Amino acid sequence: MMKKRSISASKASLVLFLCQMISALDVPLDSKLLEELSQPPTITQQSPKDYIVDPRENIVIQCEAKGKPPPSFSWTRNGTHFDIDKDAQVTMKPNSGTLVINIMNGGKAEAYEGVYQCTARNERGAAISNNIVIRPSRSPLWTKEKLEPNQVREGDSLVLHCRPPVGLPPPIIFWMDNAFQRLPQSERVSQGLNGDLYFSNVQPEDTREDYICYARFNHTQTIQQKQPISVKVFSMDSLNDTIAANLSDTDIYGAKPVTERQPILLTPTGSTSTKVELRGNVLLLECIAAGLPTPVIRWIKEGGELPVNRTFFENFKKTLKIIDVSEADSGNYKCIARNMLGSVHHVISVTVKAAPYWITAPRNLVLSPGEDGTLICRANGNPKPNISWFANGVPIAIAPEDPSRKVDGDTIIFSHVQERSSAVYQCNASNEYGYLLANAFVNVLAEPPRVLTPANKLYQVIADSPALLDCAYFGSPKPEIEWFKGVKGSILRGNEYVFHDNGTLEIPVAQKDSTGTYTCVARNELGKVQNEVRLEVKDPTMIIKQPEYKVIQRYGQVSFECIIKHDSTLLPTVIWLKDNDELPDDERFLVGKDNLTIMNVTDKDDGTYTCIVNTTLDSVSASAVLTVVAAPPTPAIIYARPNPPFDLELTGQLERSVELSWIPGDENNSPIKNFVIEYEDGLHEPGVWHYQTEVPGTQTTVQLKLSPYVNYSFRVIAVNEIGRSQPSEPSEQYLTKSANPDENPSNVQGIGSEPDNLVITWESLKGFQSNGPGLQYKVSWRQKDVDDEWTSVIVANVSKYIVSGTPTFVPYEIKVQALNDLGYAPEPSEVIGHSGEDLPMVAPGNVQVHVINSTLAKVHWDPVPLKTVRGHLQGYKVYYWKVQSLSRRSRRHVEKKILTFRGNKTFGMLPGLEPYSSYKLNVRVVNGKGEGPASPDKVFKTPEGVPSSPSFLKITNPTLDSLTLEWGSPTHPNGVLTSYILKFQPINNTHELGPLVEIRIPANESSLILKNLNYSTRYKFYFNAQTSVGSGSQITEEAVTIMDEAGILRPAVGAGKGYSEILFATSPVMHTVRPTFYKVQPLYPRIRNVTTAAAETYANISWEYEGPDHANFYVEYGVAGSKEDWKKEIVNGSRSFFVLKGLTPGTAYKVRVGAEGLSGFRSSEDVFETGPAMASRQIDIATQGWFIGLMCAVALLILILLIVCFIRRNKGGKYPVKEKEDAHADPEIQPMKEDDGTFGEYSDAEDHKPLKKGSRTPSDRTVKKEDSDDSLVDYGEGVNGQFNEDGSFIGQYSGKKEKEPAEGNESSEAPSPVNAMNSFV
Repeated sequence: MMKKRSISASKASLVLFLCQMISALDVPLDSKLLEELSQPPTITQQSPKDYIVDPRENIVIQCEAKGKPPPSFSWTRNGTHFDIDKDAQVTMKPNSGTLVINIMNGGKAEAYEGVYQCTARNERGAAISNNIVIRPSRSPLWTKEKLEPNQVREGDSLVLHCRPPVGLPPPIIFWMDNAFQRLPQSERVSQGLNGDLYFSNVQPEDTREDYICYARFNHTQTIQQKQPISVKVFSMDSLNDTIAANLSDTDIYGAKPVTERQPILLTPTGSTSTKVELRGNVLLLECIAAGLPTPVIRWIKEGGELPVNRTFFENFKKTLKIIDVSEADSGNYKCIARNMLGSVHHVISVTVKAAPYWITAPRNLVLSPGEDGTLICRANGNPKPNISWFANGVPIAIAPEDPSRKVDGDTIIFSHVQERSSAVYQCNASNEYGYLLANAFVNVLAEPPRVLTPANKLYQVIADSPALLDCAYFGSPKPEIEWFKGVKGSILRGNEYVFHDNGTLEIPVAQKDSTGTYTCVARNELGKVQNEVRLEVKDPTMIIKQPEYKVIQRYGQVSFECIIKHDSTLLPTVIWLKDNDELPDDERFLVGKDNLTIMNVTDKDDGTYTCIVNTTLDSVSASAVLTVVAAPPTPAIIYARPNPPFDLELTGQLERSVELSWIPGDENNSPIKNFVIEYEDGLHEPGVWHYQTEVPGTQTTVQLKLSPYVNYSFRVIAVNEIGRSQPSEPSEQYLTKSANPDENPSNVQGIGSEPDNLVITWESLKGFQSNGPGLQYKVSWRQKDVDDEWTSVIVANVSKYIVSGTPTFVPYEIKVQALNDLGYAPEPSEVIGHSGEDLPMVAPGNVQVHVINSTLAKVHWDPVPLKTVRGHLQGYKVYYWKVQSLSRRSRRHVEKKILTFRGNKTFGMLPGLEPYSSYKLNVRVVNGKGEGPASPDKVFKTPEGVPSSPSFLKITNPTLDSLTLEWGSPTHPNGVLTSYILKFQPINNTHELGPLVEIRIPANESSLILKNLNYSTRYKFYFNAQTSVGSGSQITEEAVTIMDEAGILRPAVGAGKGYSEILFATSPVMHTVRPTFYKVQPLYPRIRNVTTAAAETYANISWEYEGPDHANFYVEYGVAGSKEDWKKEIVNGSRSFFVLKGLTPGTAYKVRVGAEGLSGFRSSEDVFETGPAMASRQIDIATQGWFIGLMCAVALLILILLIVCFIRRNKGGKYPVKEKEDAHADPEIQPMKEDDGTFGEYSDAEDHKPLKKGSRTPSDRTVKKEDSDDSLVDYGEGVNGQFNEDGSFIGQYSGKKEKEPAEGNESSEAPSPVNAMNSFV
């Protein structure tokens, strides 16, 4: 009987077709067979179940299937037939079921949302795809919300909520600042899984105004930005200083210091929570705690261990991550947050559910008529999935009946099938978490036998090893297989053969007499077929002399032998290994045909050396050990460079090679490592020696490769450890024959320099590359994509050729071929070049401008046709310029600005526009030649913005109850001014502010008289302009009403013409009414209301400061828009004003004020512009009243001293002198001048005589200390004061009550009358 047994696992890789046959046929994967057999449809490719598409791109729903005959395709949408012929936007790919929905040509992705299913059908059944849910991705904008600043005490916890918009798929959340830098995170500050930013405790360095949450929607490649969140952290030290500065001496309480706190959980809340995760997913559990010091998080699993190799900790151990979860990972997970003050914990109960997963998926059945078979569909899940069957896409309960089919739960049993039983069955396993759908066909075939193994296939094996002869077959019913040896041999049977189910014949021990032809016969009831194969049995490979154990002295030489015997028809290869690794890359190791030689042995050569012999059928090896010992002591040796080789000889001269041999010179006690061979080309470069090659020091002969048409001479240099020898004497000369060039020029390019030419360039060949005389170049070209012949020209001694009369910017195919007197080089490769570019012909069309806001606009245009670009498209340039300001209607010099947009971009943003202005722009296309024509000018207007601050504010003509205000309109109105807003309030001696009064002034006014003010009172004024958009920056000033009206001349009726007068009711008893003031109690230190008043080369900077005393201020400024570092000026003392000098006229500056020692806080930035350069205005000091009065007093004092001296001299002793008080009228006091704001002068005959030029006041109208020690400070309220740059008086207050020390020659006399009166108020 025939013996059957399975092949062992060690032989399985040699078997091509071993199939496990149950009661069904396996169809071998033979392409020719598969093309001939009928087969039901099989879905080979389909889109994912949950398919999120980009709404901007076409929707492609894949459905590919195979079958015989090829299947047809149909679709359902939302459970009903989807007729694609009725929708012009939907097409199906040819010979495919893949749908393409054209969204980019008018369709809307939202209209095609739904559930799609594909059916592939032929005459043997129908296969269906999964339900494919199509949903367009969404990246909505952030909802508008008003974000209040976060004010937090140092050490408290804080959560910044992100609350990103709900997108599809959900966005990736990250936090960055305004500079697009990721915010640093740590154990103290980290981002939660929900995107919120958690602070376990805040520190002063957390103060910033640009905490920005970003949401990245990867599907649409968009990023949405939340409005910046401001965080202000109050340190306890600064808060206590602020409280102390605002409390009386009896107040003893303040802000509590930063206290340490034990942990509390910010998320999750409570002590327990639950979490459900699906099998195979990633489980993420999170615990974030607040506390000071920052708590440390630890995770444990109650009643078990965290899974090894699947557990990871992220976000500074705040997140526990377990990958590939299973039901065994269910349980209670506890997070513990701990610091030195205590701990808190939270328990998360995790339940792992499971969507359906396969245990046994149904497999295709190929049956013969009358056979039996089964389809098994087994799946598991949590909860247990339901199994339902479909036949050709129809529920099996309502499908056409088949008497051979019986459904038993998860199994379909087939009995005595017929050809009409062929169908495709679908198994659906589903639970609440998902479903699985599998197609499996039953294909009933009646086919005669076929042998798939190629005829006359040759098998080669080594004697005494197994031989496996294949007979891959197919037939239905399953054929029976028989084997014969020889053409007329008998059937093979017996224990010396093994017959496998897949048709393979195994000869367990093949001998030389097993060689021959074997015939395989396959038959069933429908026919018979046979196939012949051949077997050759080869002699084994053997090592007949193996390497032997060696002991060698250091620096000696050793050799291992490896002599082999092999089958004459096999080609062996010999490999040597050292310690089972490749031999060292060292020229000391020489591998011969039958041996391995090691020169100059060192200690590192110790080891095991193995000889391995491989053939295509077998492999043998043998090993030996080498032991290196120390060499005996030897006398000192003198080492030197080797002597040069000699007796060079050329033999075996051929056209392209020659053999060079030599005799080595003395090596001088240092073995020669290698020989360097050099050559001289006496024909092209006589006297110049070039490197040719080098060989090991044991070799004295070398075969040299030569080039044609070179007159060679050779020399040899020996090299040892000491150095190189002198070159040997040159060999005899050998002139090689000429030949065609072997290579063509490189770096061939075609670039036009003019619109009507093509410049072809290349790198010329070197002299020896010419291979013969008469080197020339054949330059060929033809226009690409045009049925045209090559045009060629032959040139010499050049590397460039210009083709004239070409069309503008068209592609050309170019090739350059070398040739000499003997012929051409090989055919060169073609390169693509272009003729010259010309300026673009057409301007961009349909230019549209969308004004976004008062300083930003977006411009769109249509791209020009590529044919009109006439060159490489580099981009588009937008020229734009301001025509006029709509508020002033004044034109100015046109300064055009240019923005370049690279590539084929069709829109761009125009930043830095001026509000309420008229602009023009045009667009031009750019290529390598230059710019094309401009599009027609497009006019657009920017809307109004808020104005800049008024250009100046002067307060003049102080009287007992009135002040005159003058101002200049804003430098940049940025719209139509609607009004001015004036606010003012009194300030008393302790720097307390009184009630704030607000007045709205018409926009056409430029001055105002405020009346009914309190006498001898300092007022602070805040002044700004308004447009319909809103209020601009304000400017501030201070002024003082005078104490007494005695001697003041009232202006005549009509003298106030041009001024507005504002009257205020006051008490009749002005000297006894005490005004009400309000103590300012700042919550924290701050600098606000930074205002500037700029002139040509200087600017007055003033600000309001609220906080502790003794703050040291500084002013930082720089040119607006510049990236240069801020310049810093230190403010003397703690006053709240400063004068910046040395500025450039007509320049915009940025300025900010800071304080040192108070956490380094600064004010917000203000921008101002210096006035244009104008002629200097100087004040004649001779007309100043204080100067005339001072001179009179000095003259009177000198006169009295002279009279006293004269009397004493004449009397000669002490005589009683009667003191007589002469009644002198007081000097007449003039009213304040309206033009310069100075006090009136004393009347004198010399009043109006001009002083010398050197005595004039500076052009900035300030009175310098060196000019006079007299100042209005002496007549003020005992606070710091000075003249403003524009001549008006400003009195600053800073909360300090101490008087400044006297400087220079300032008076130390009694207080002025004004101060004396103020002490009674």
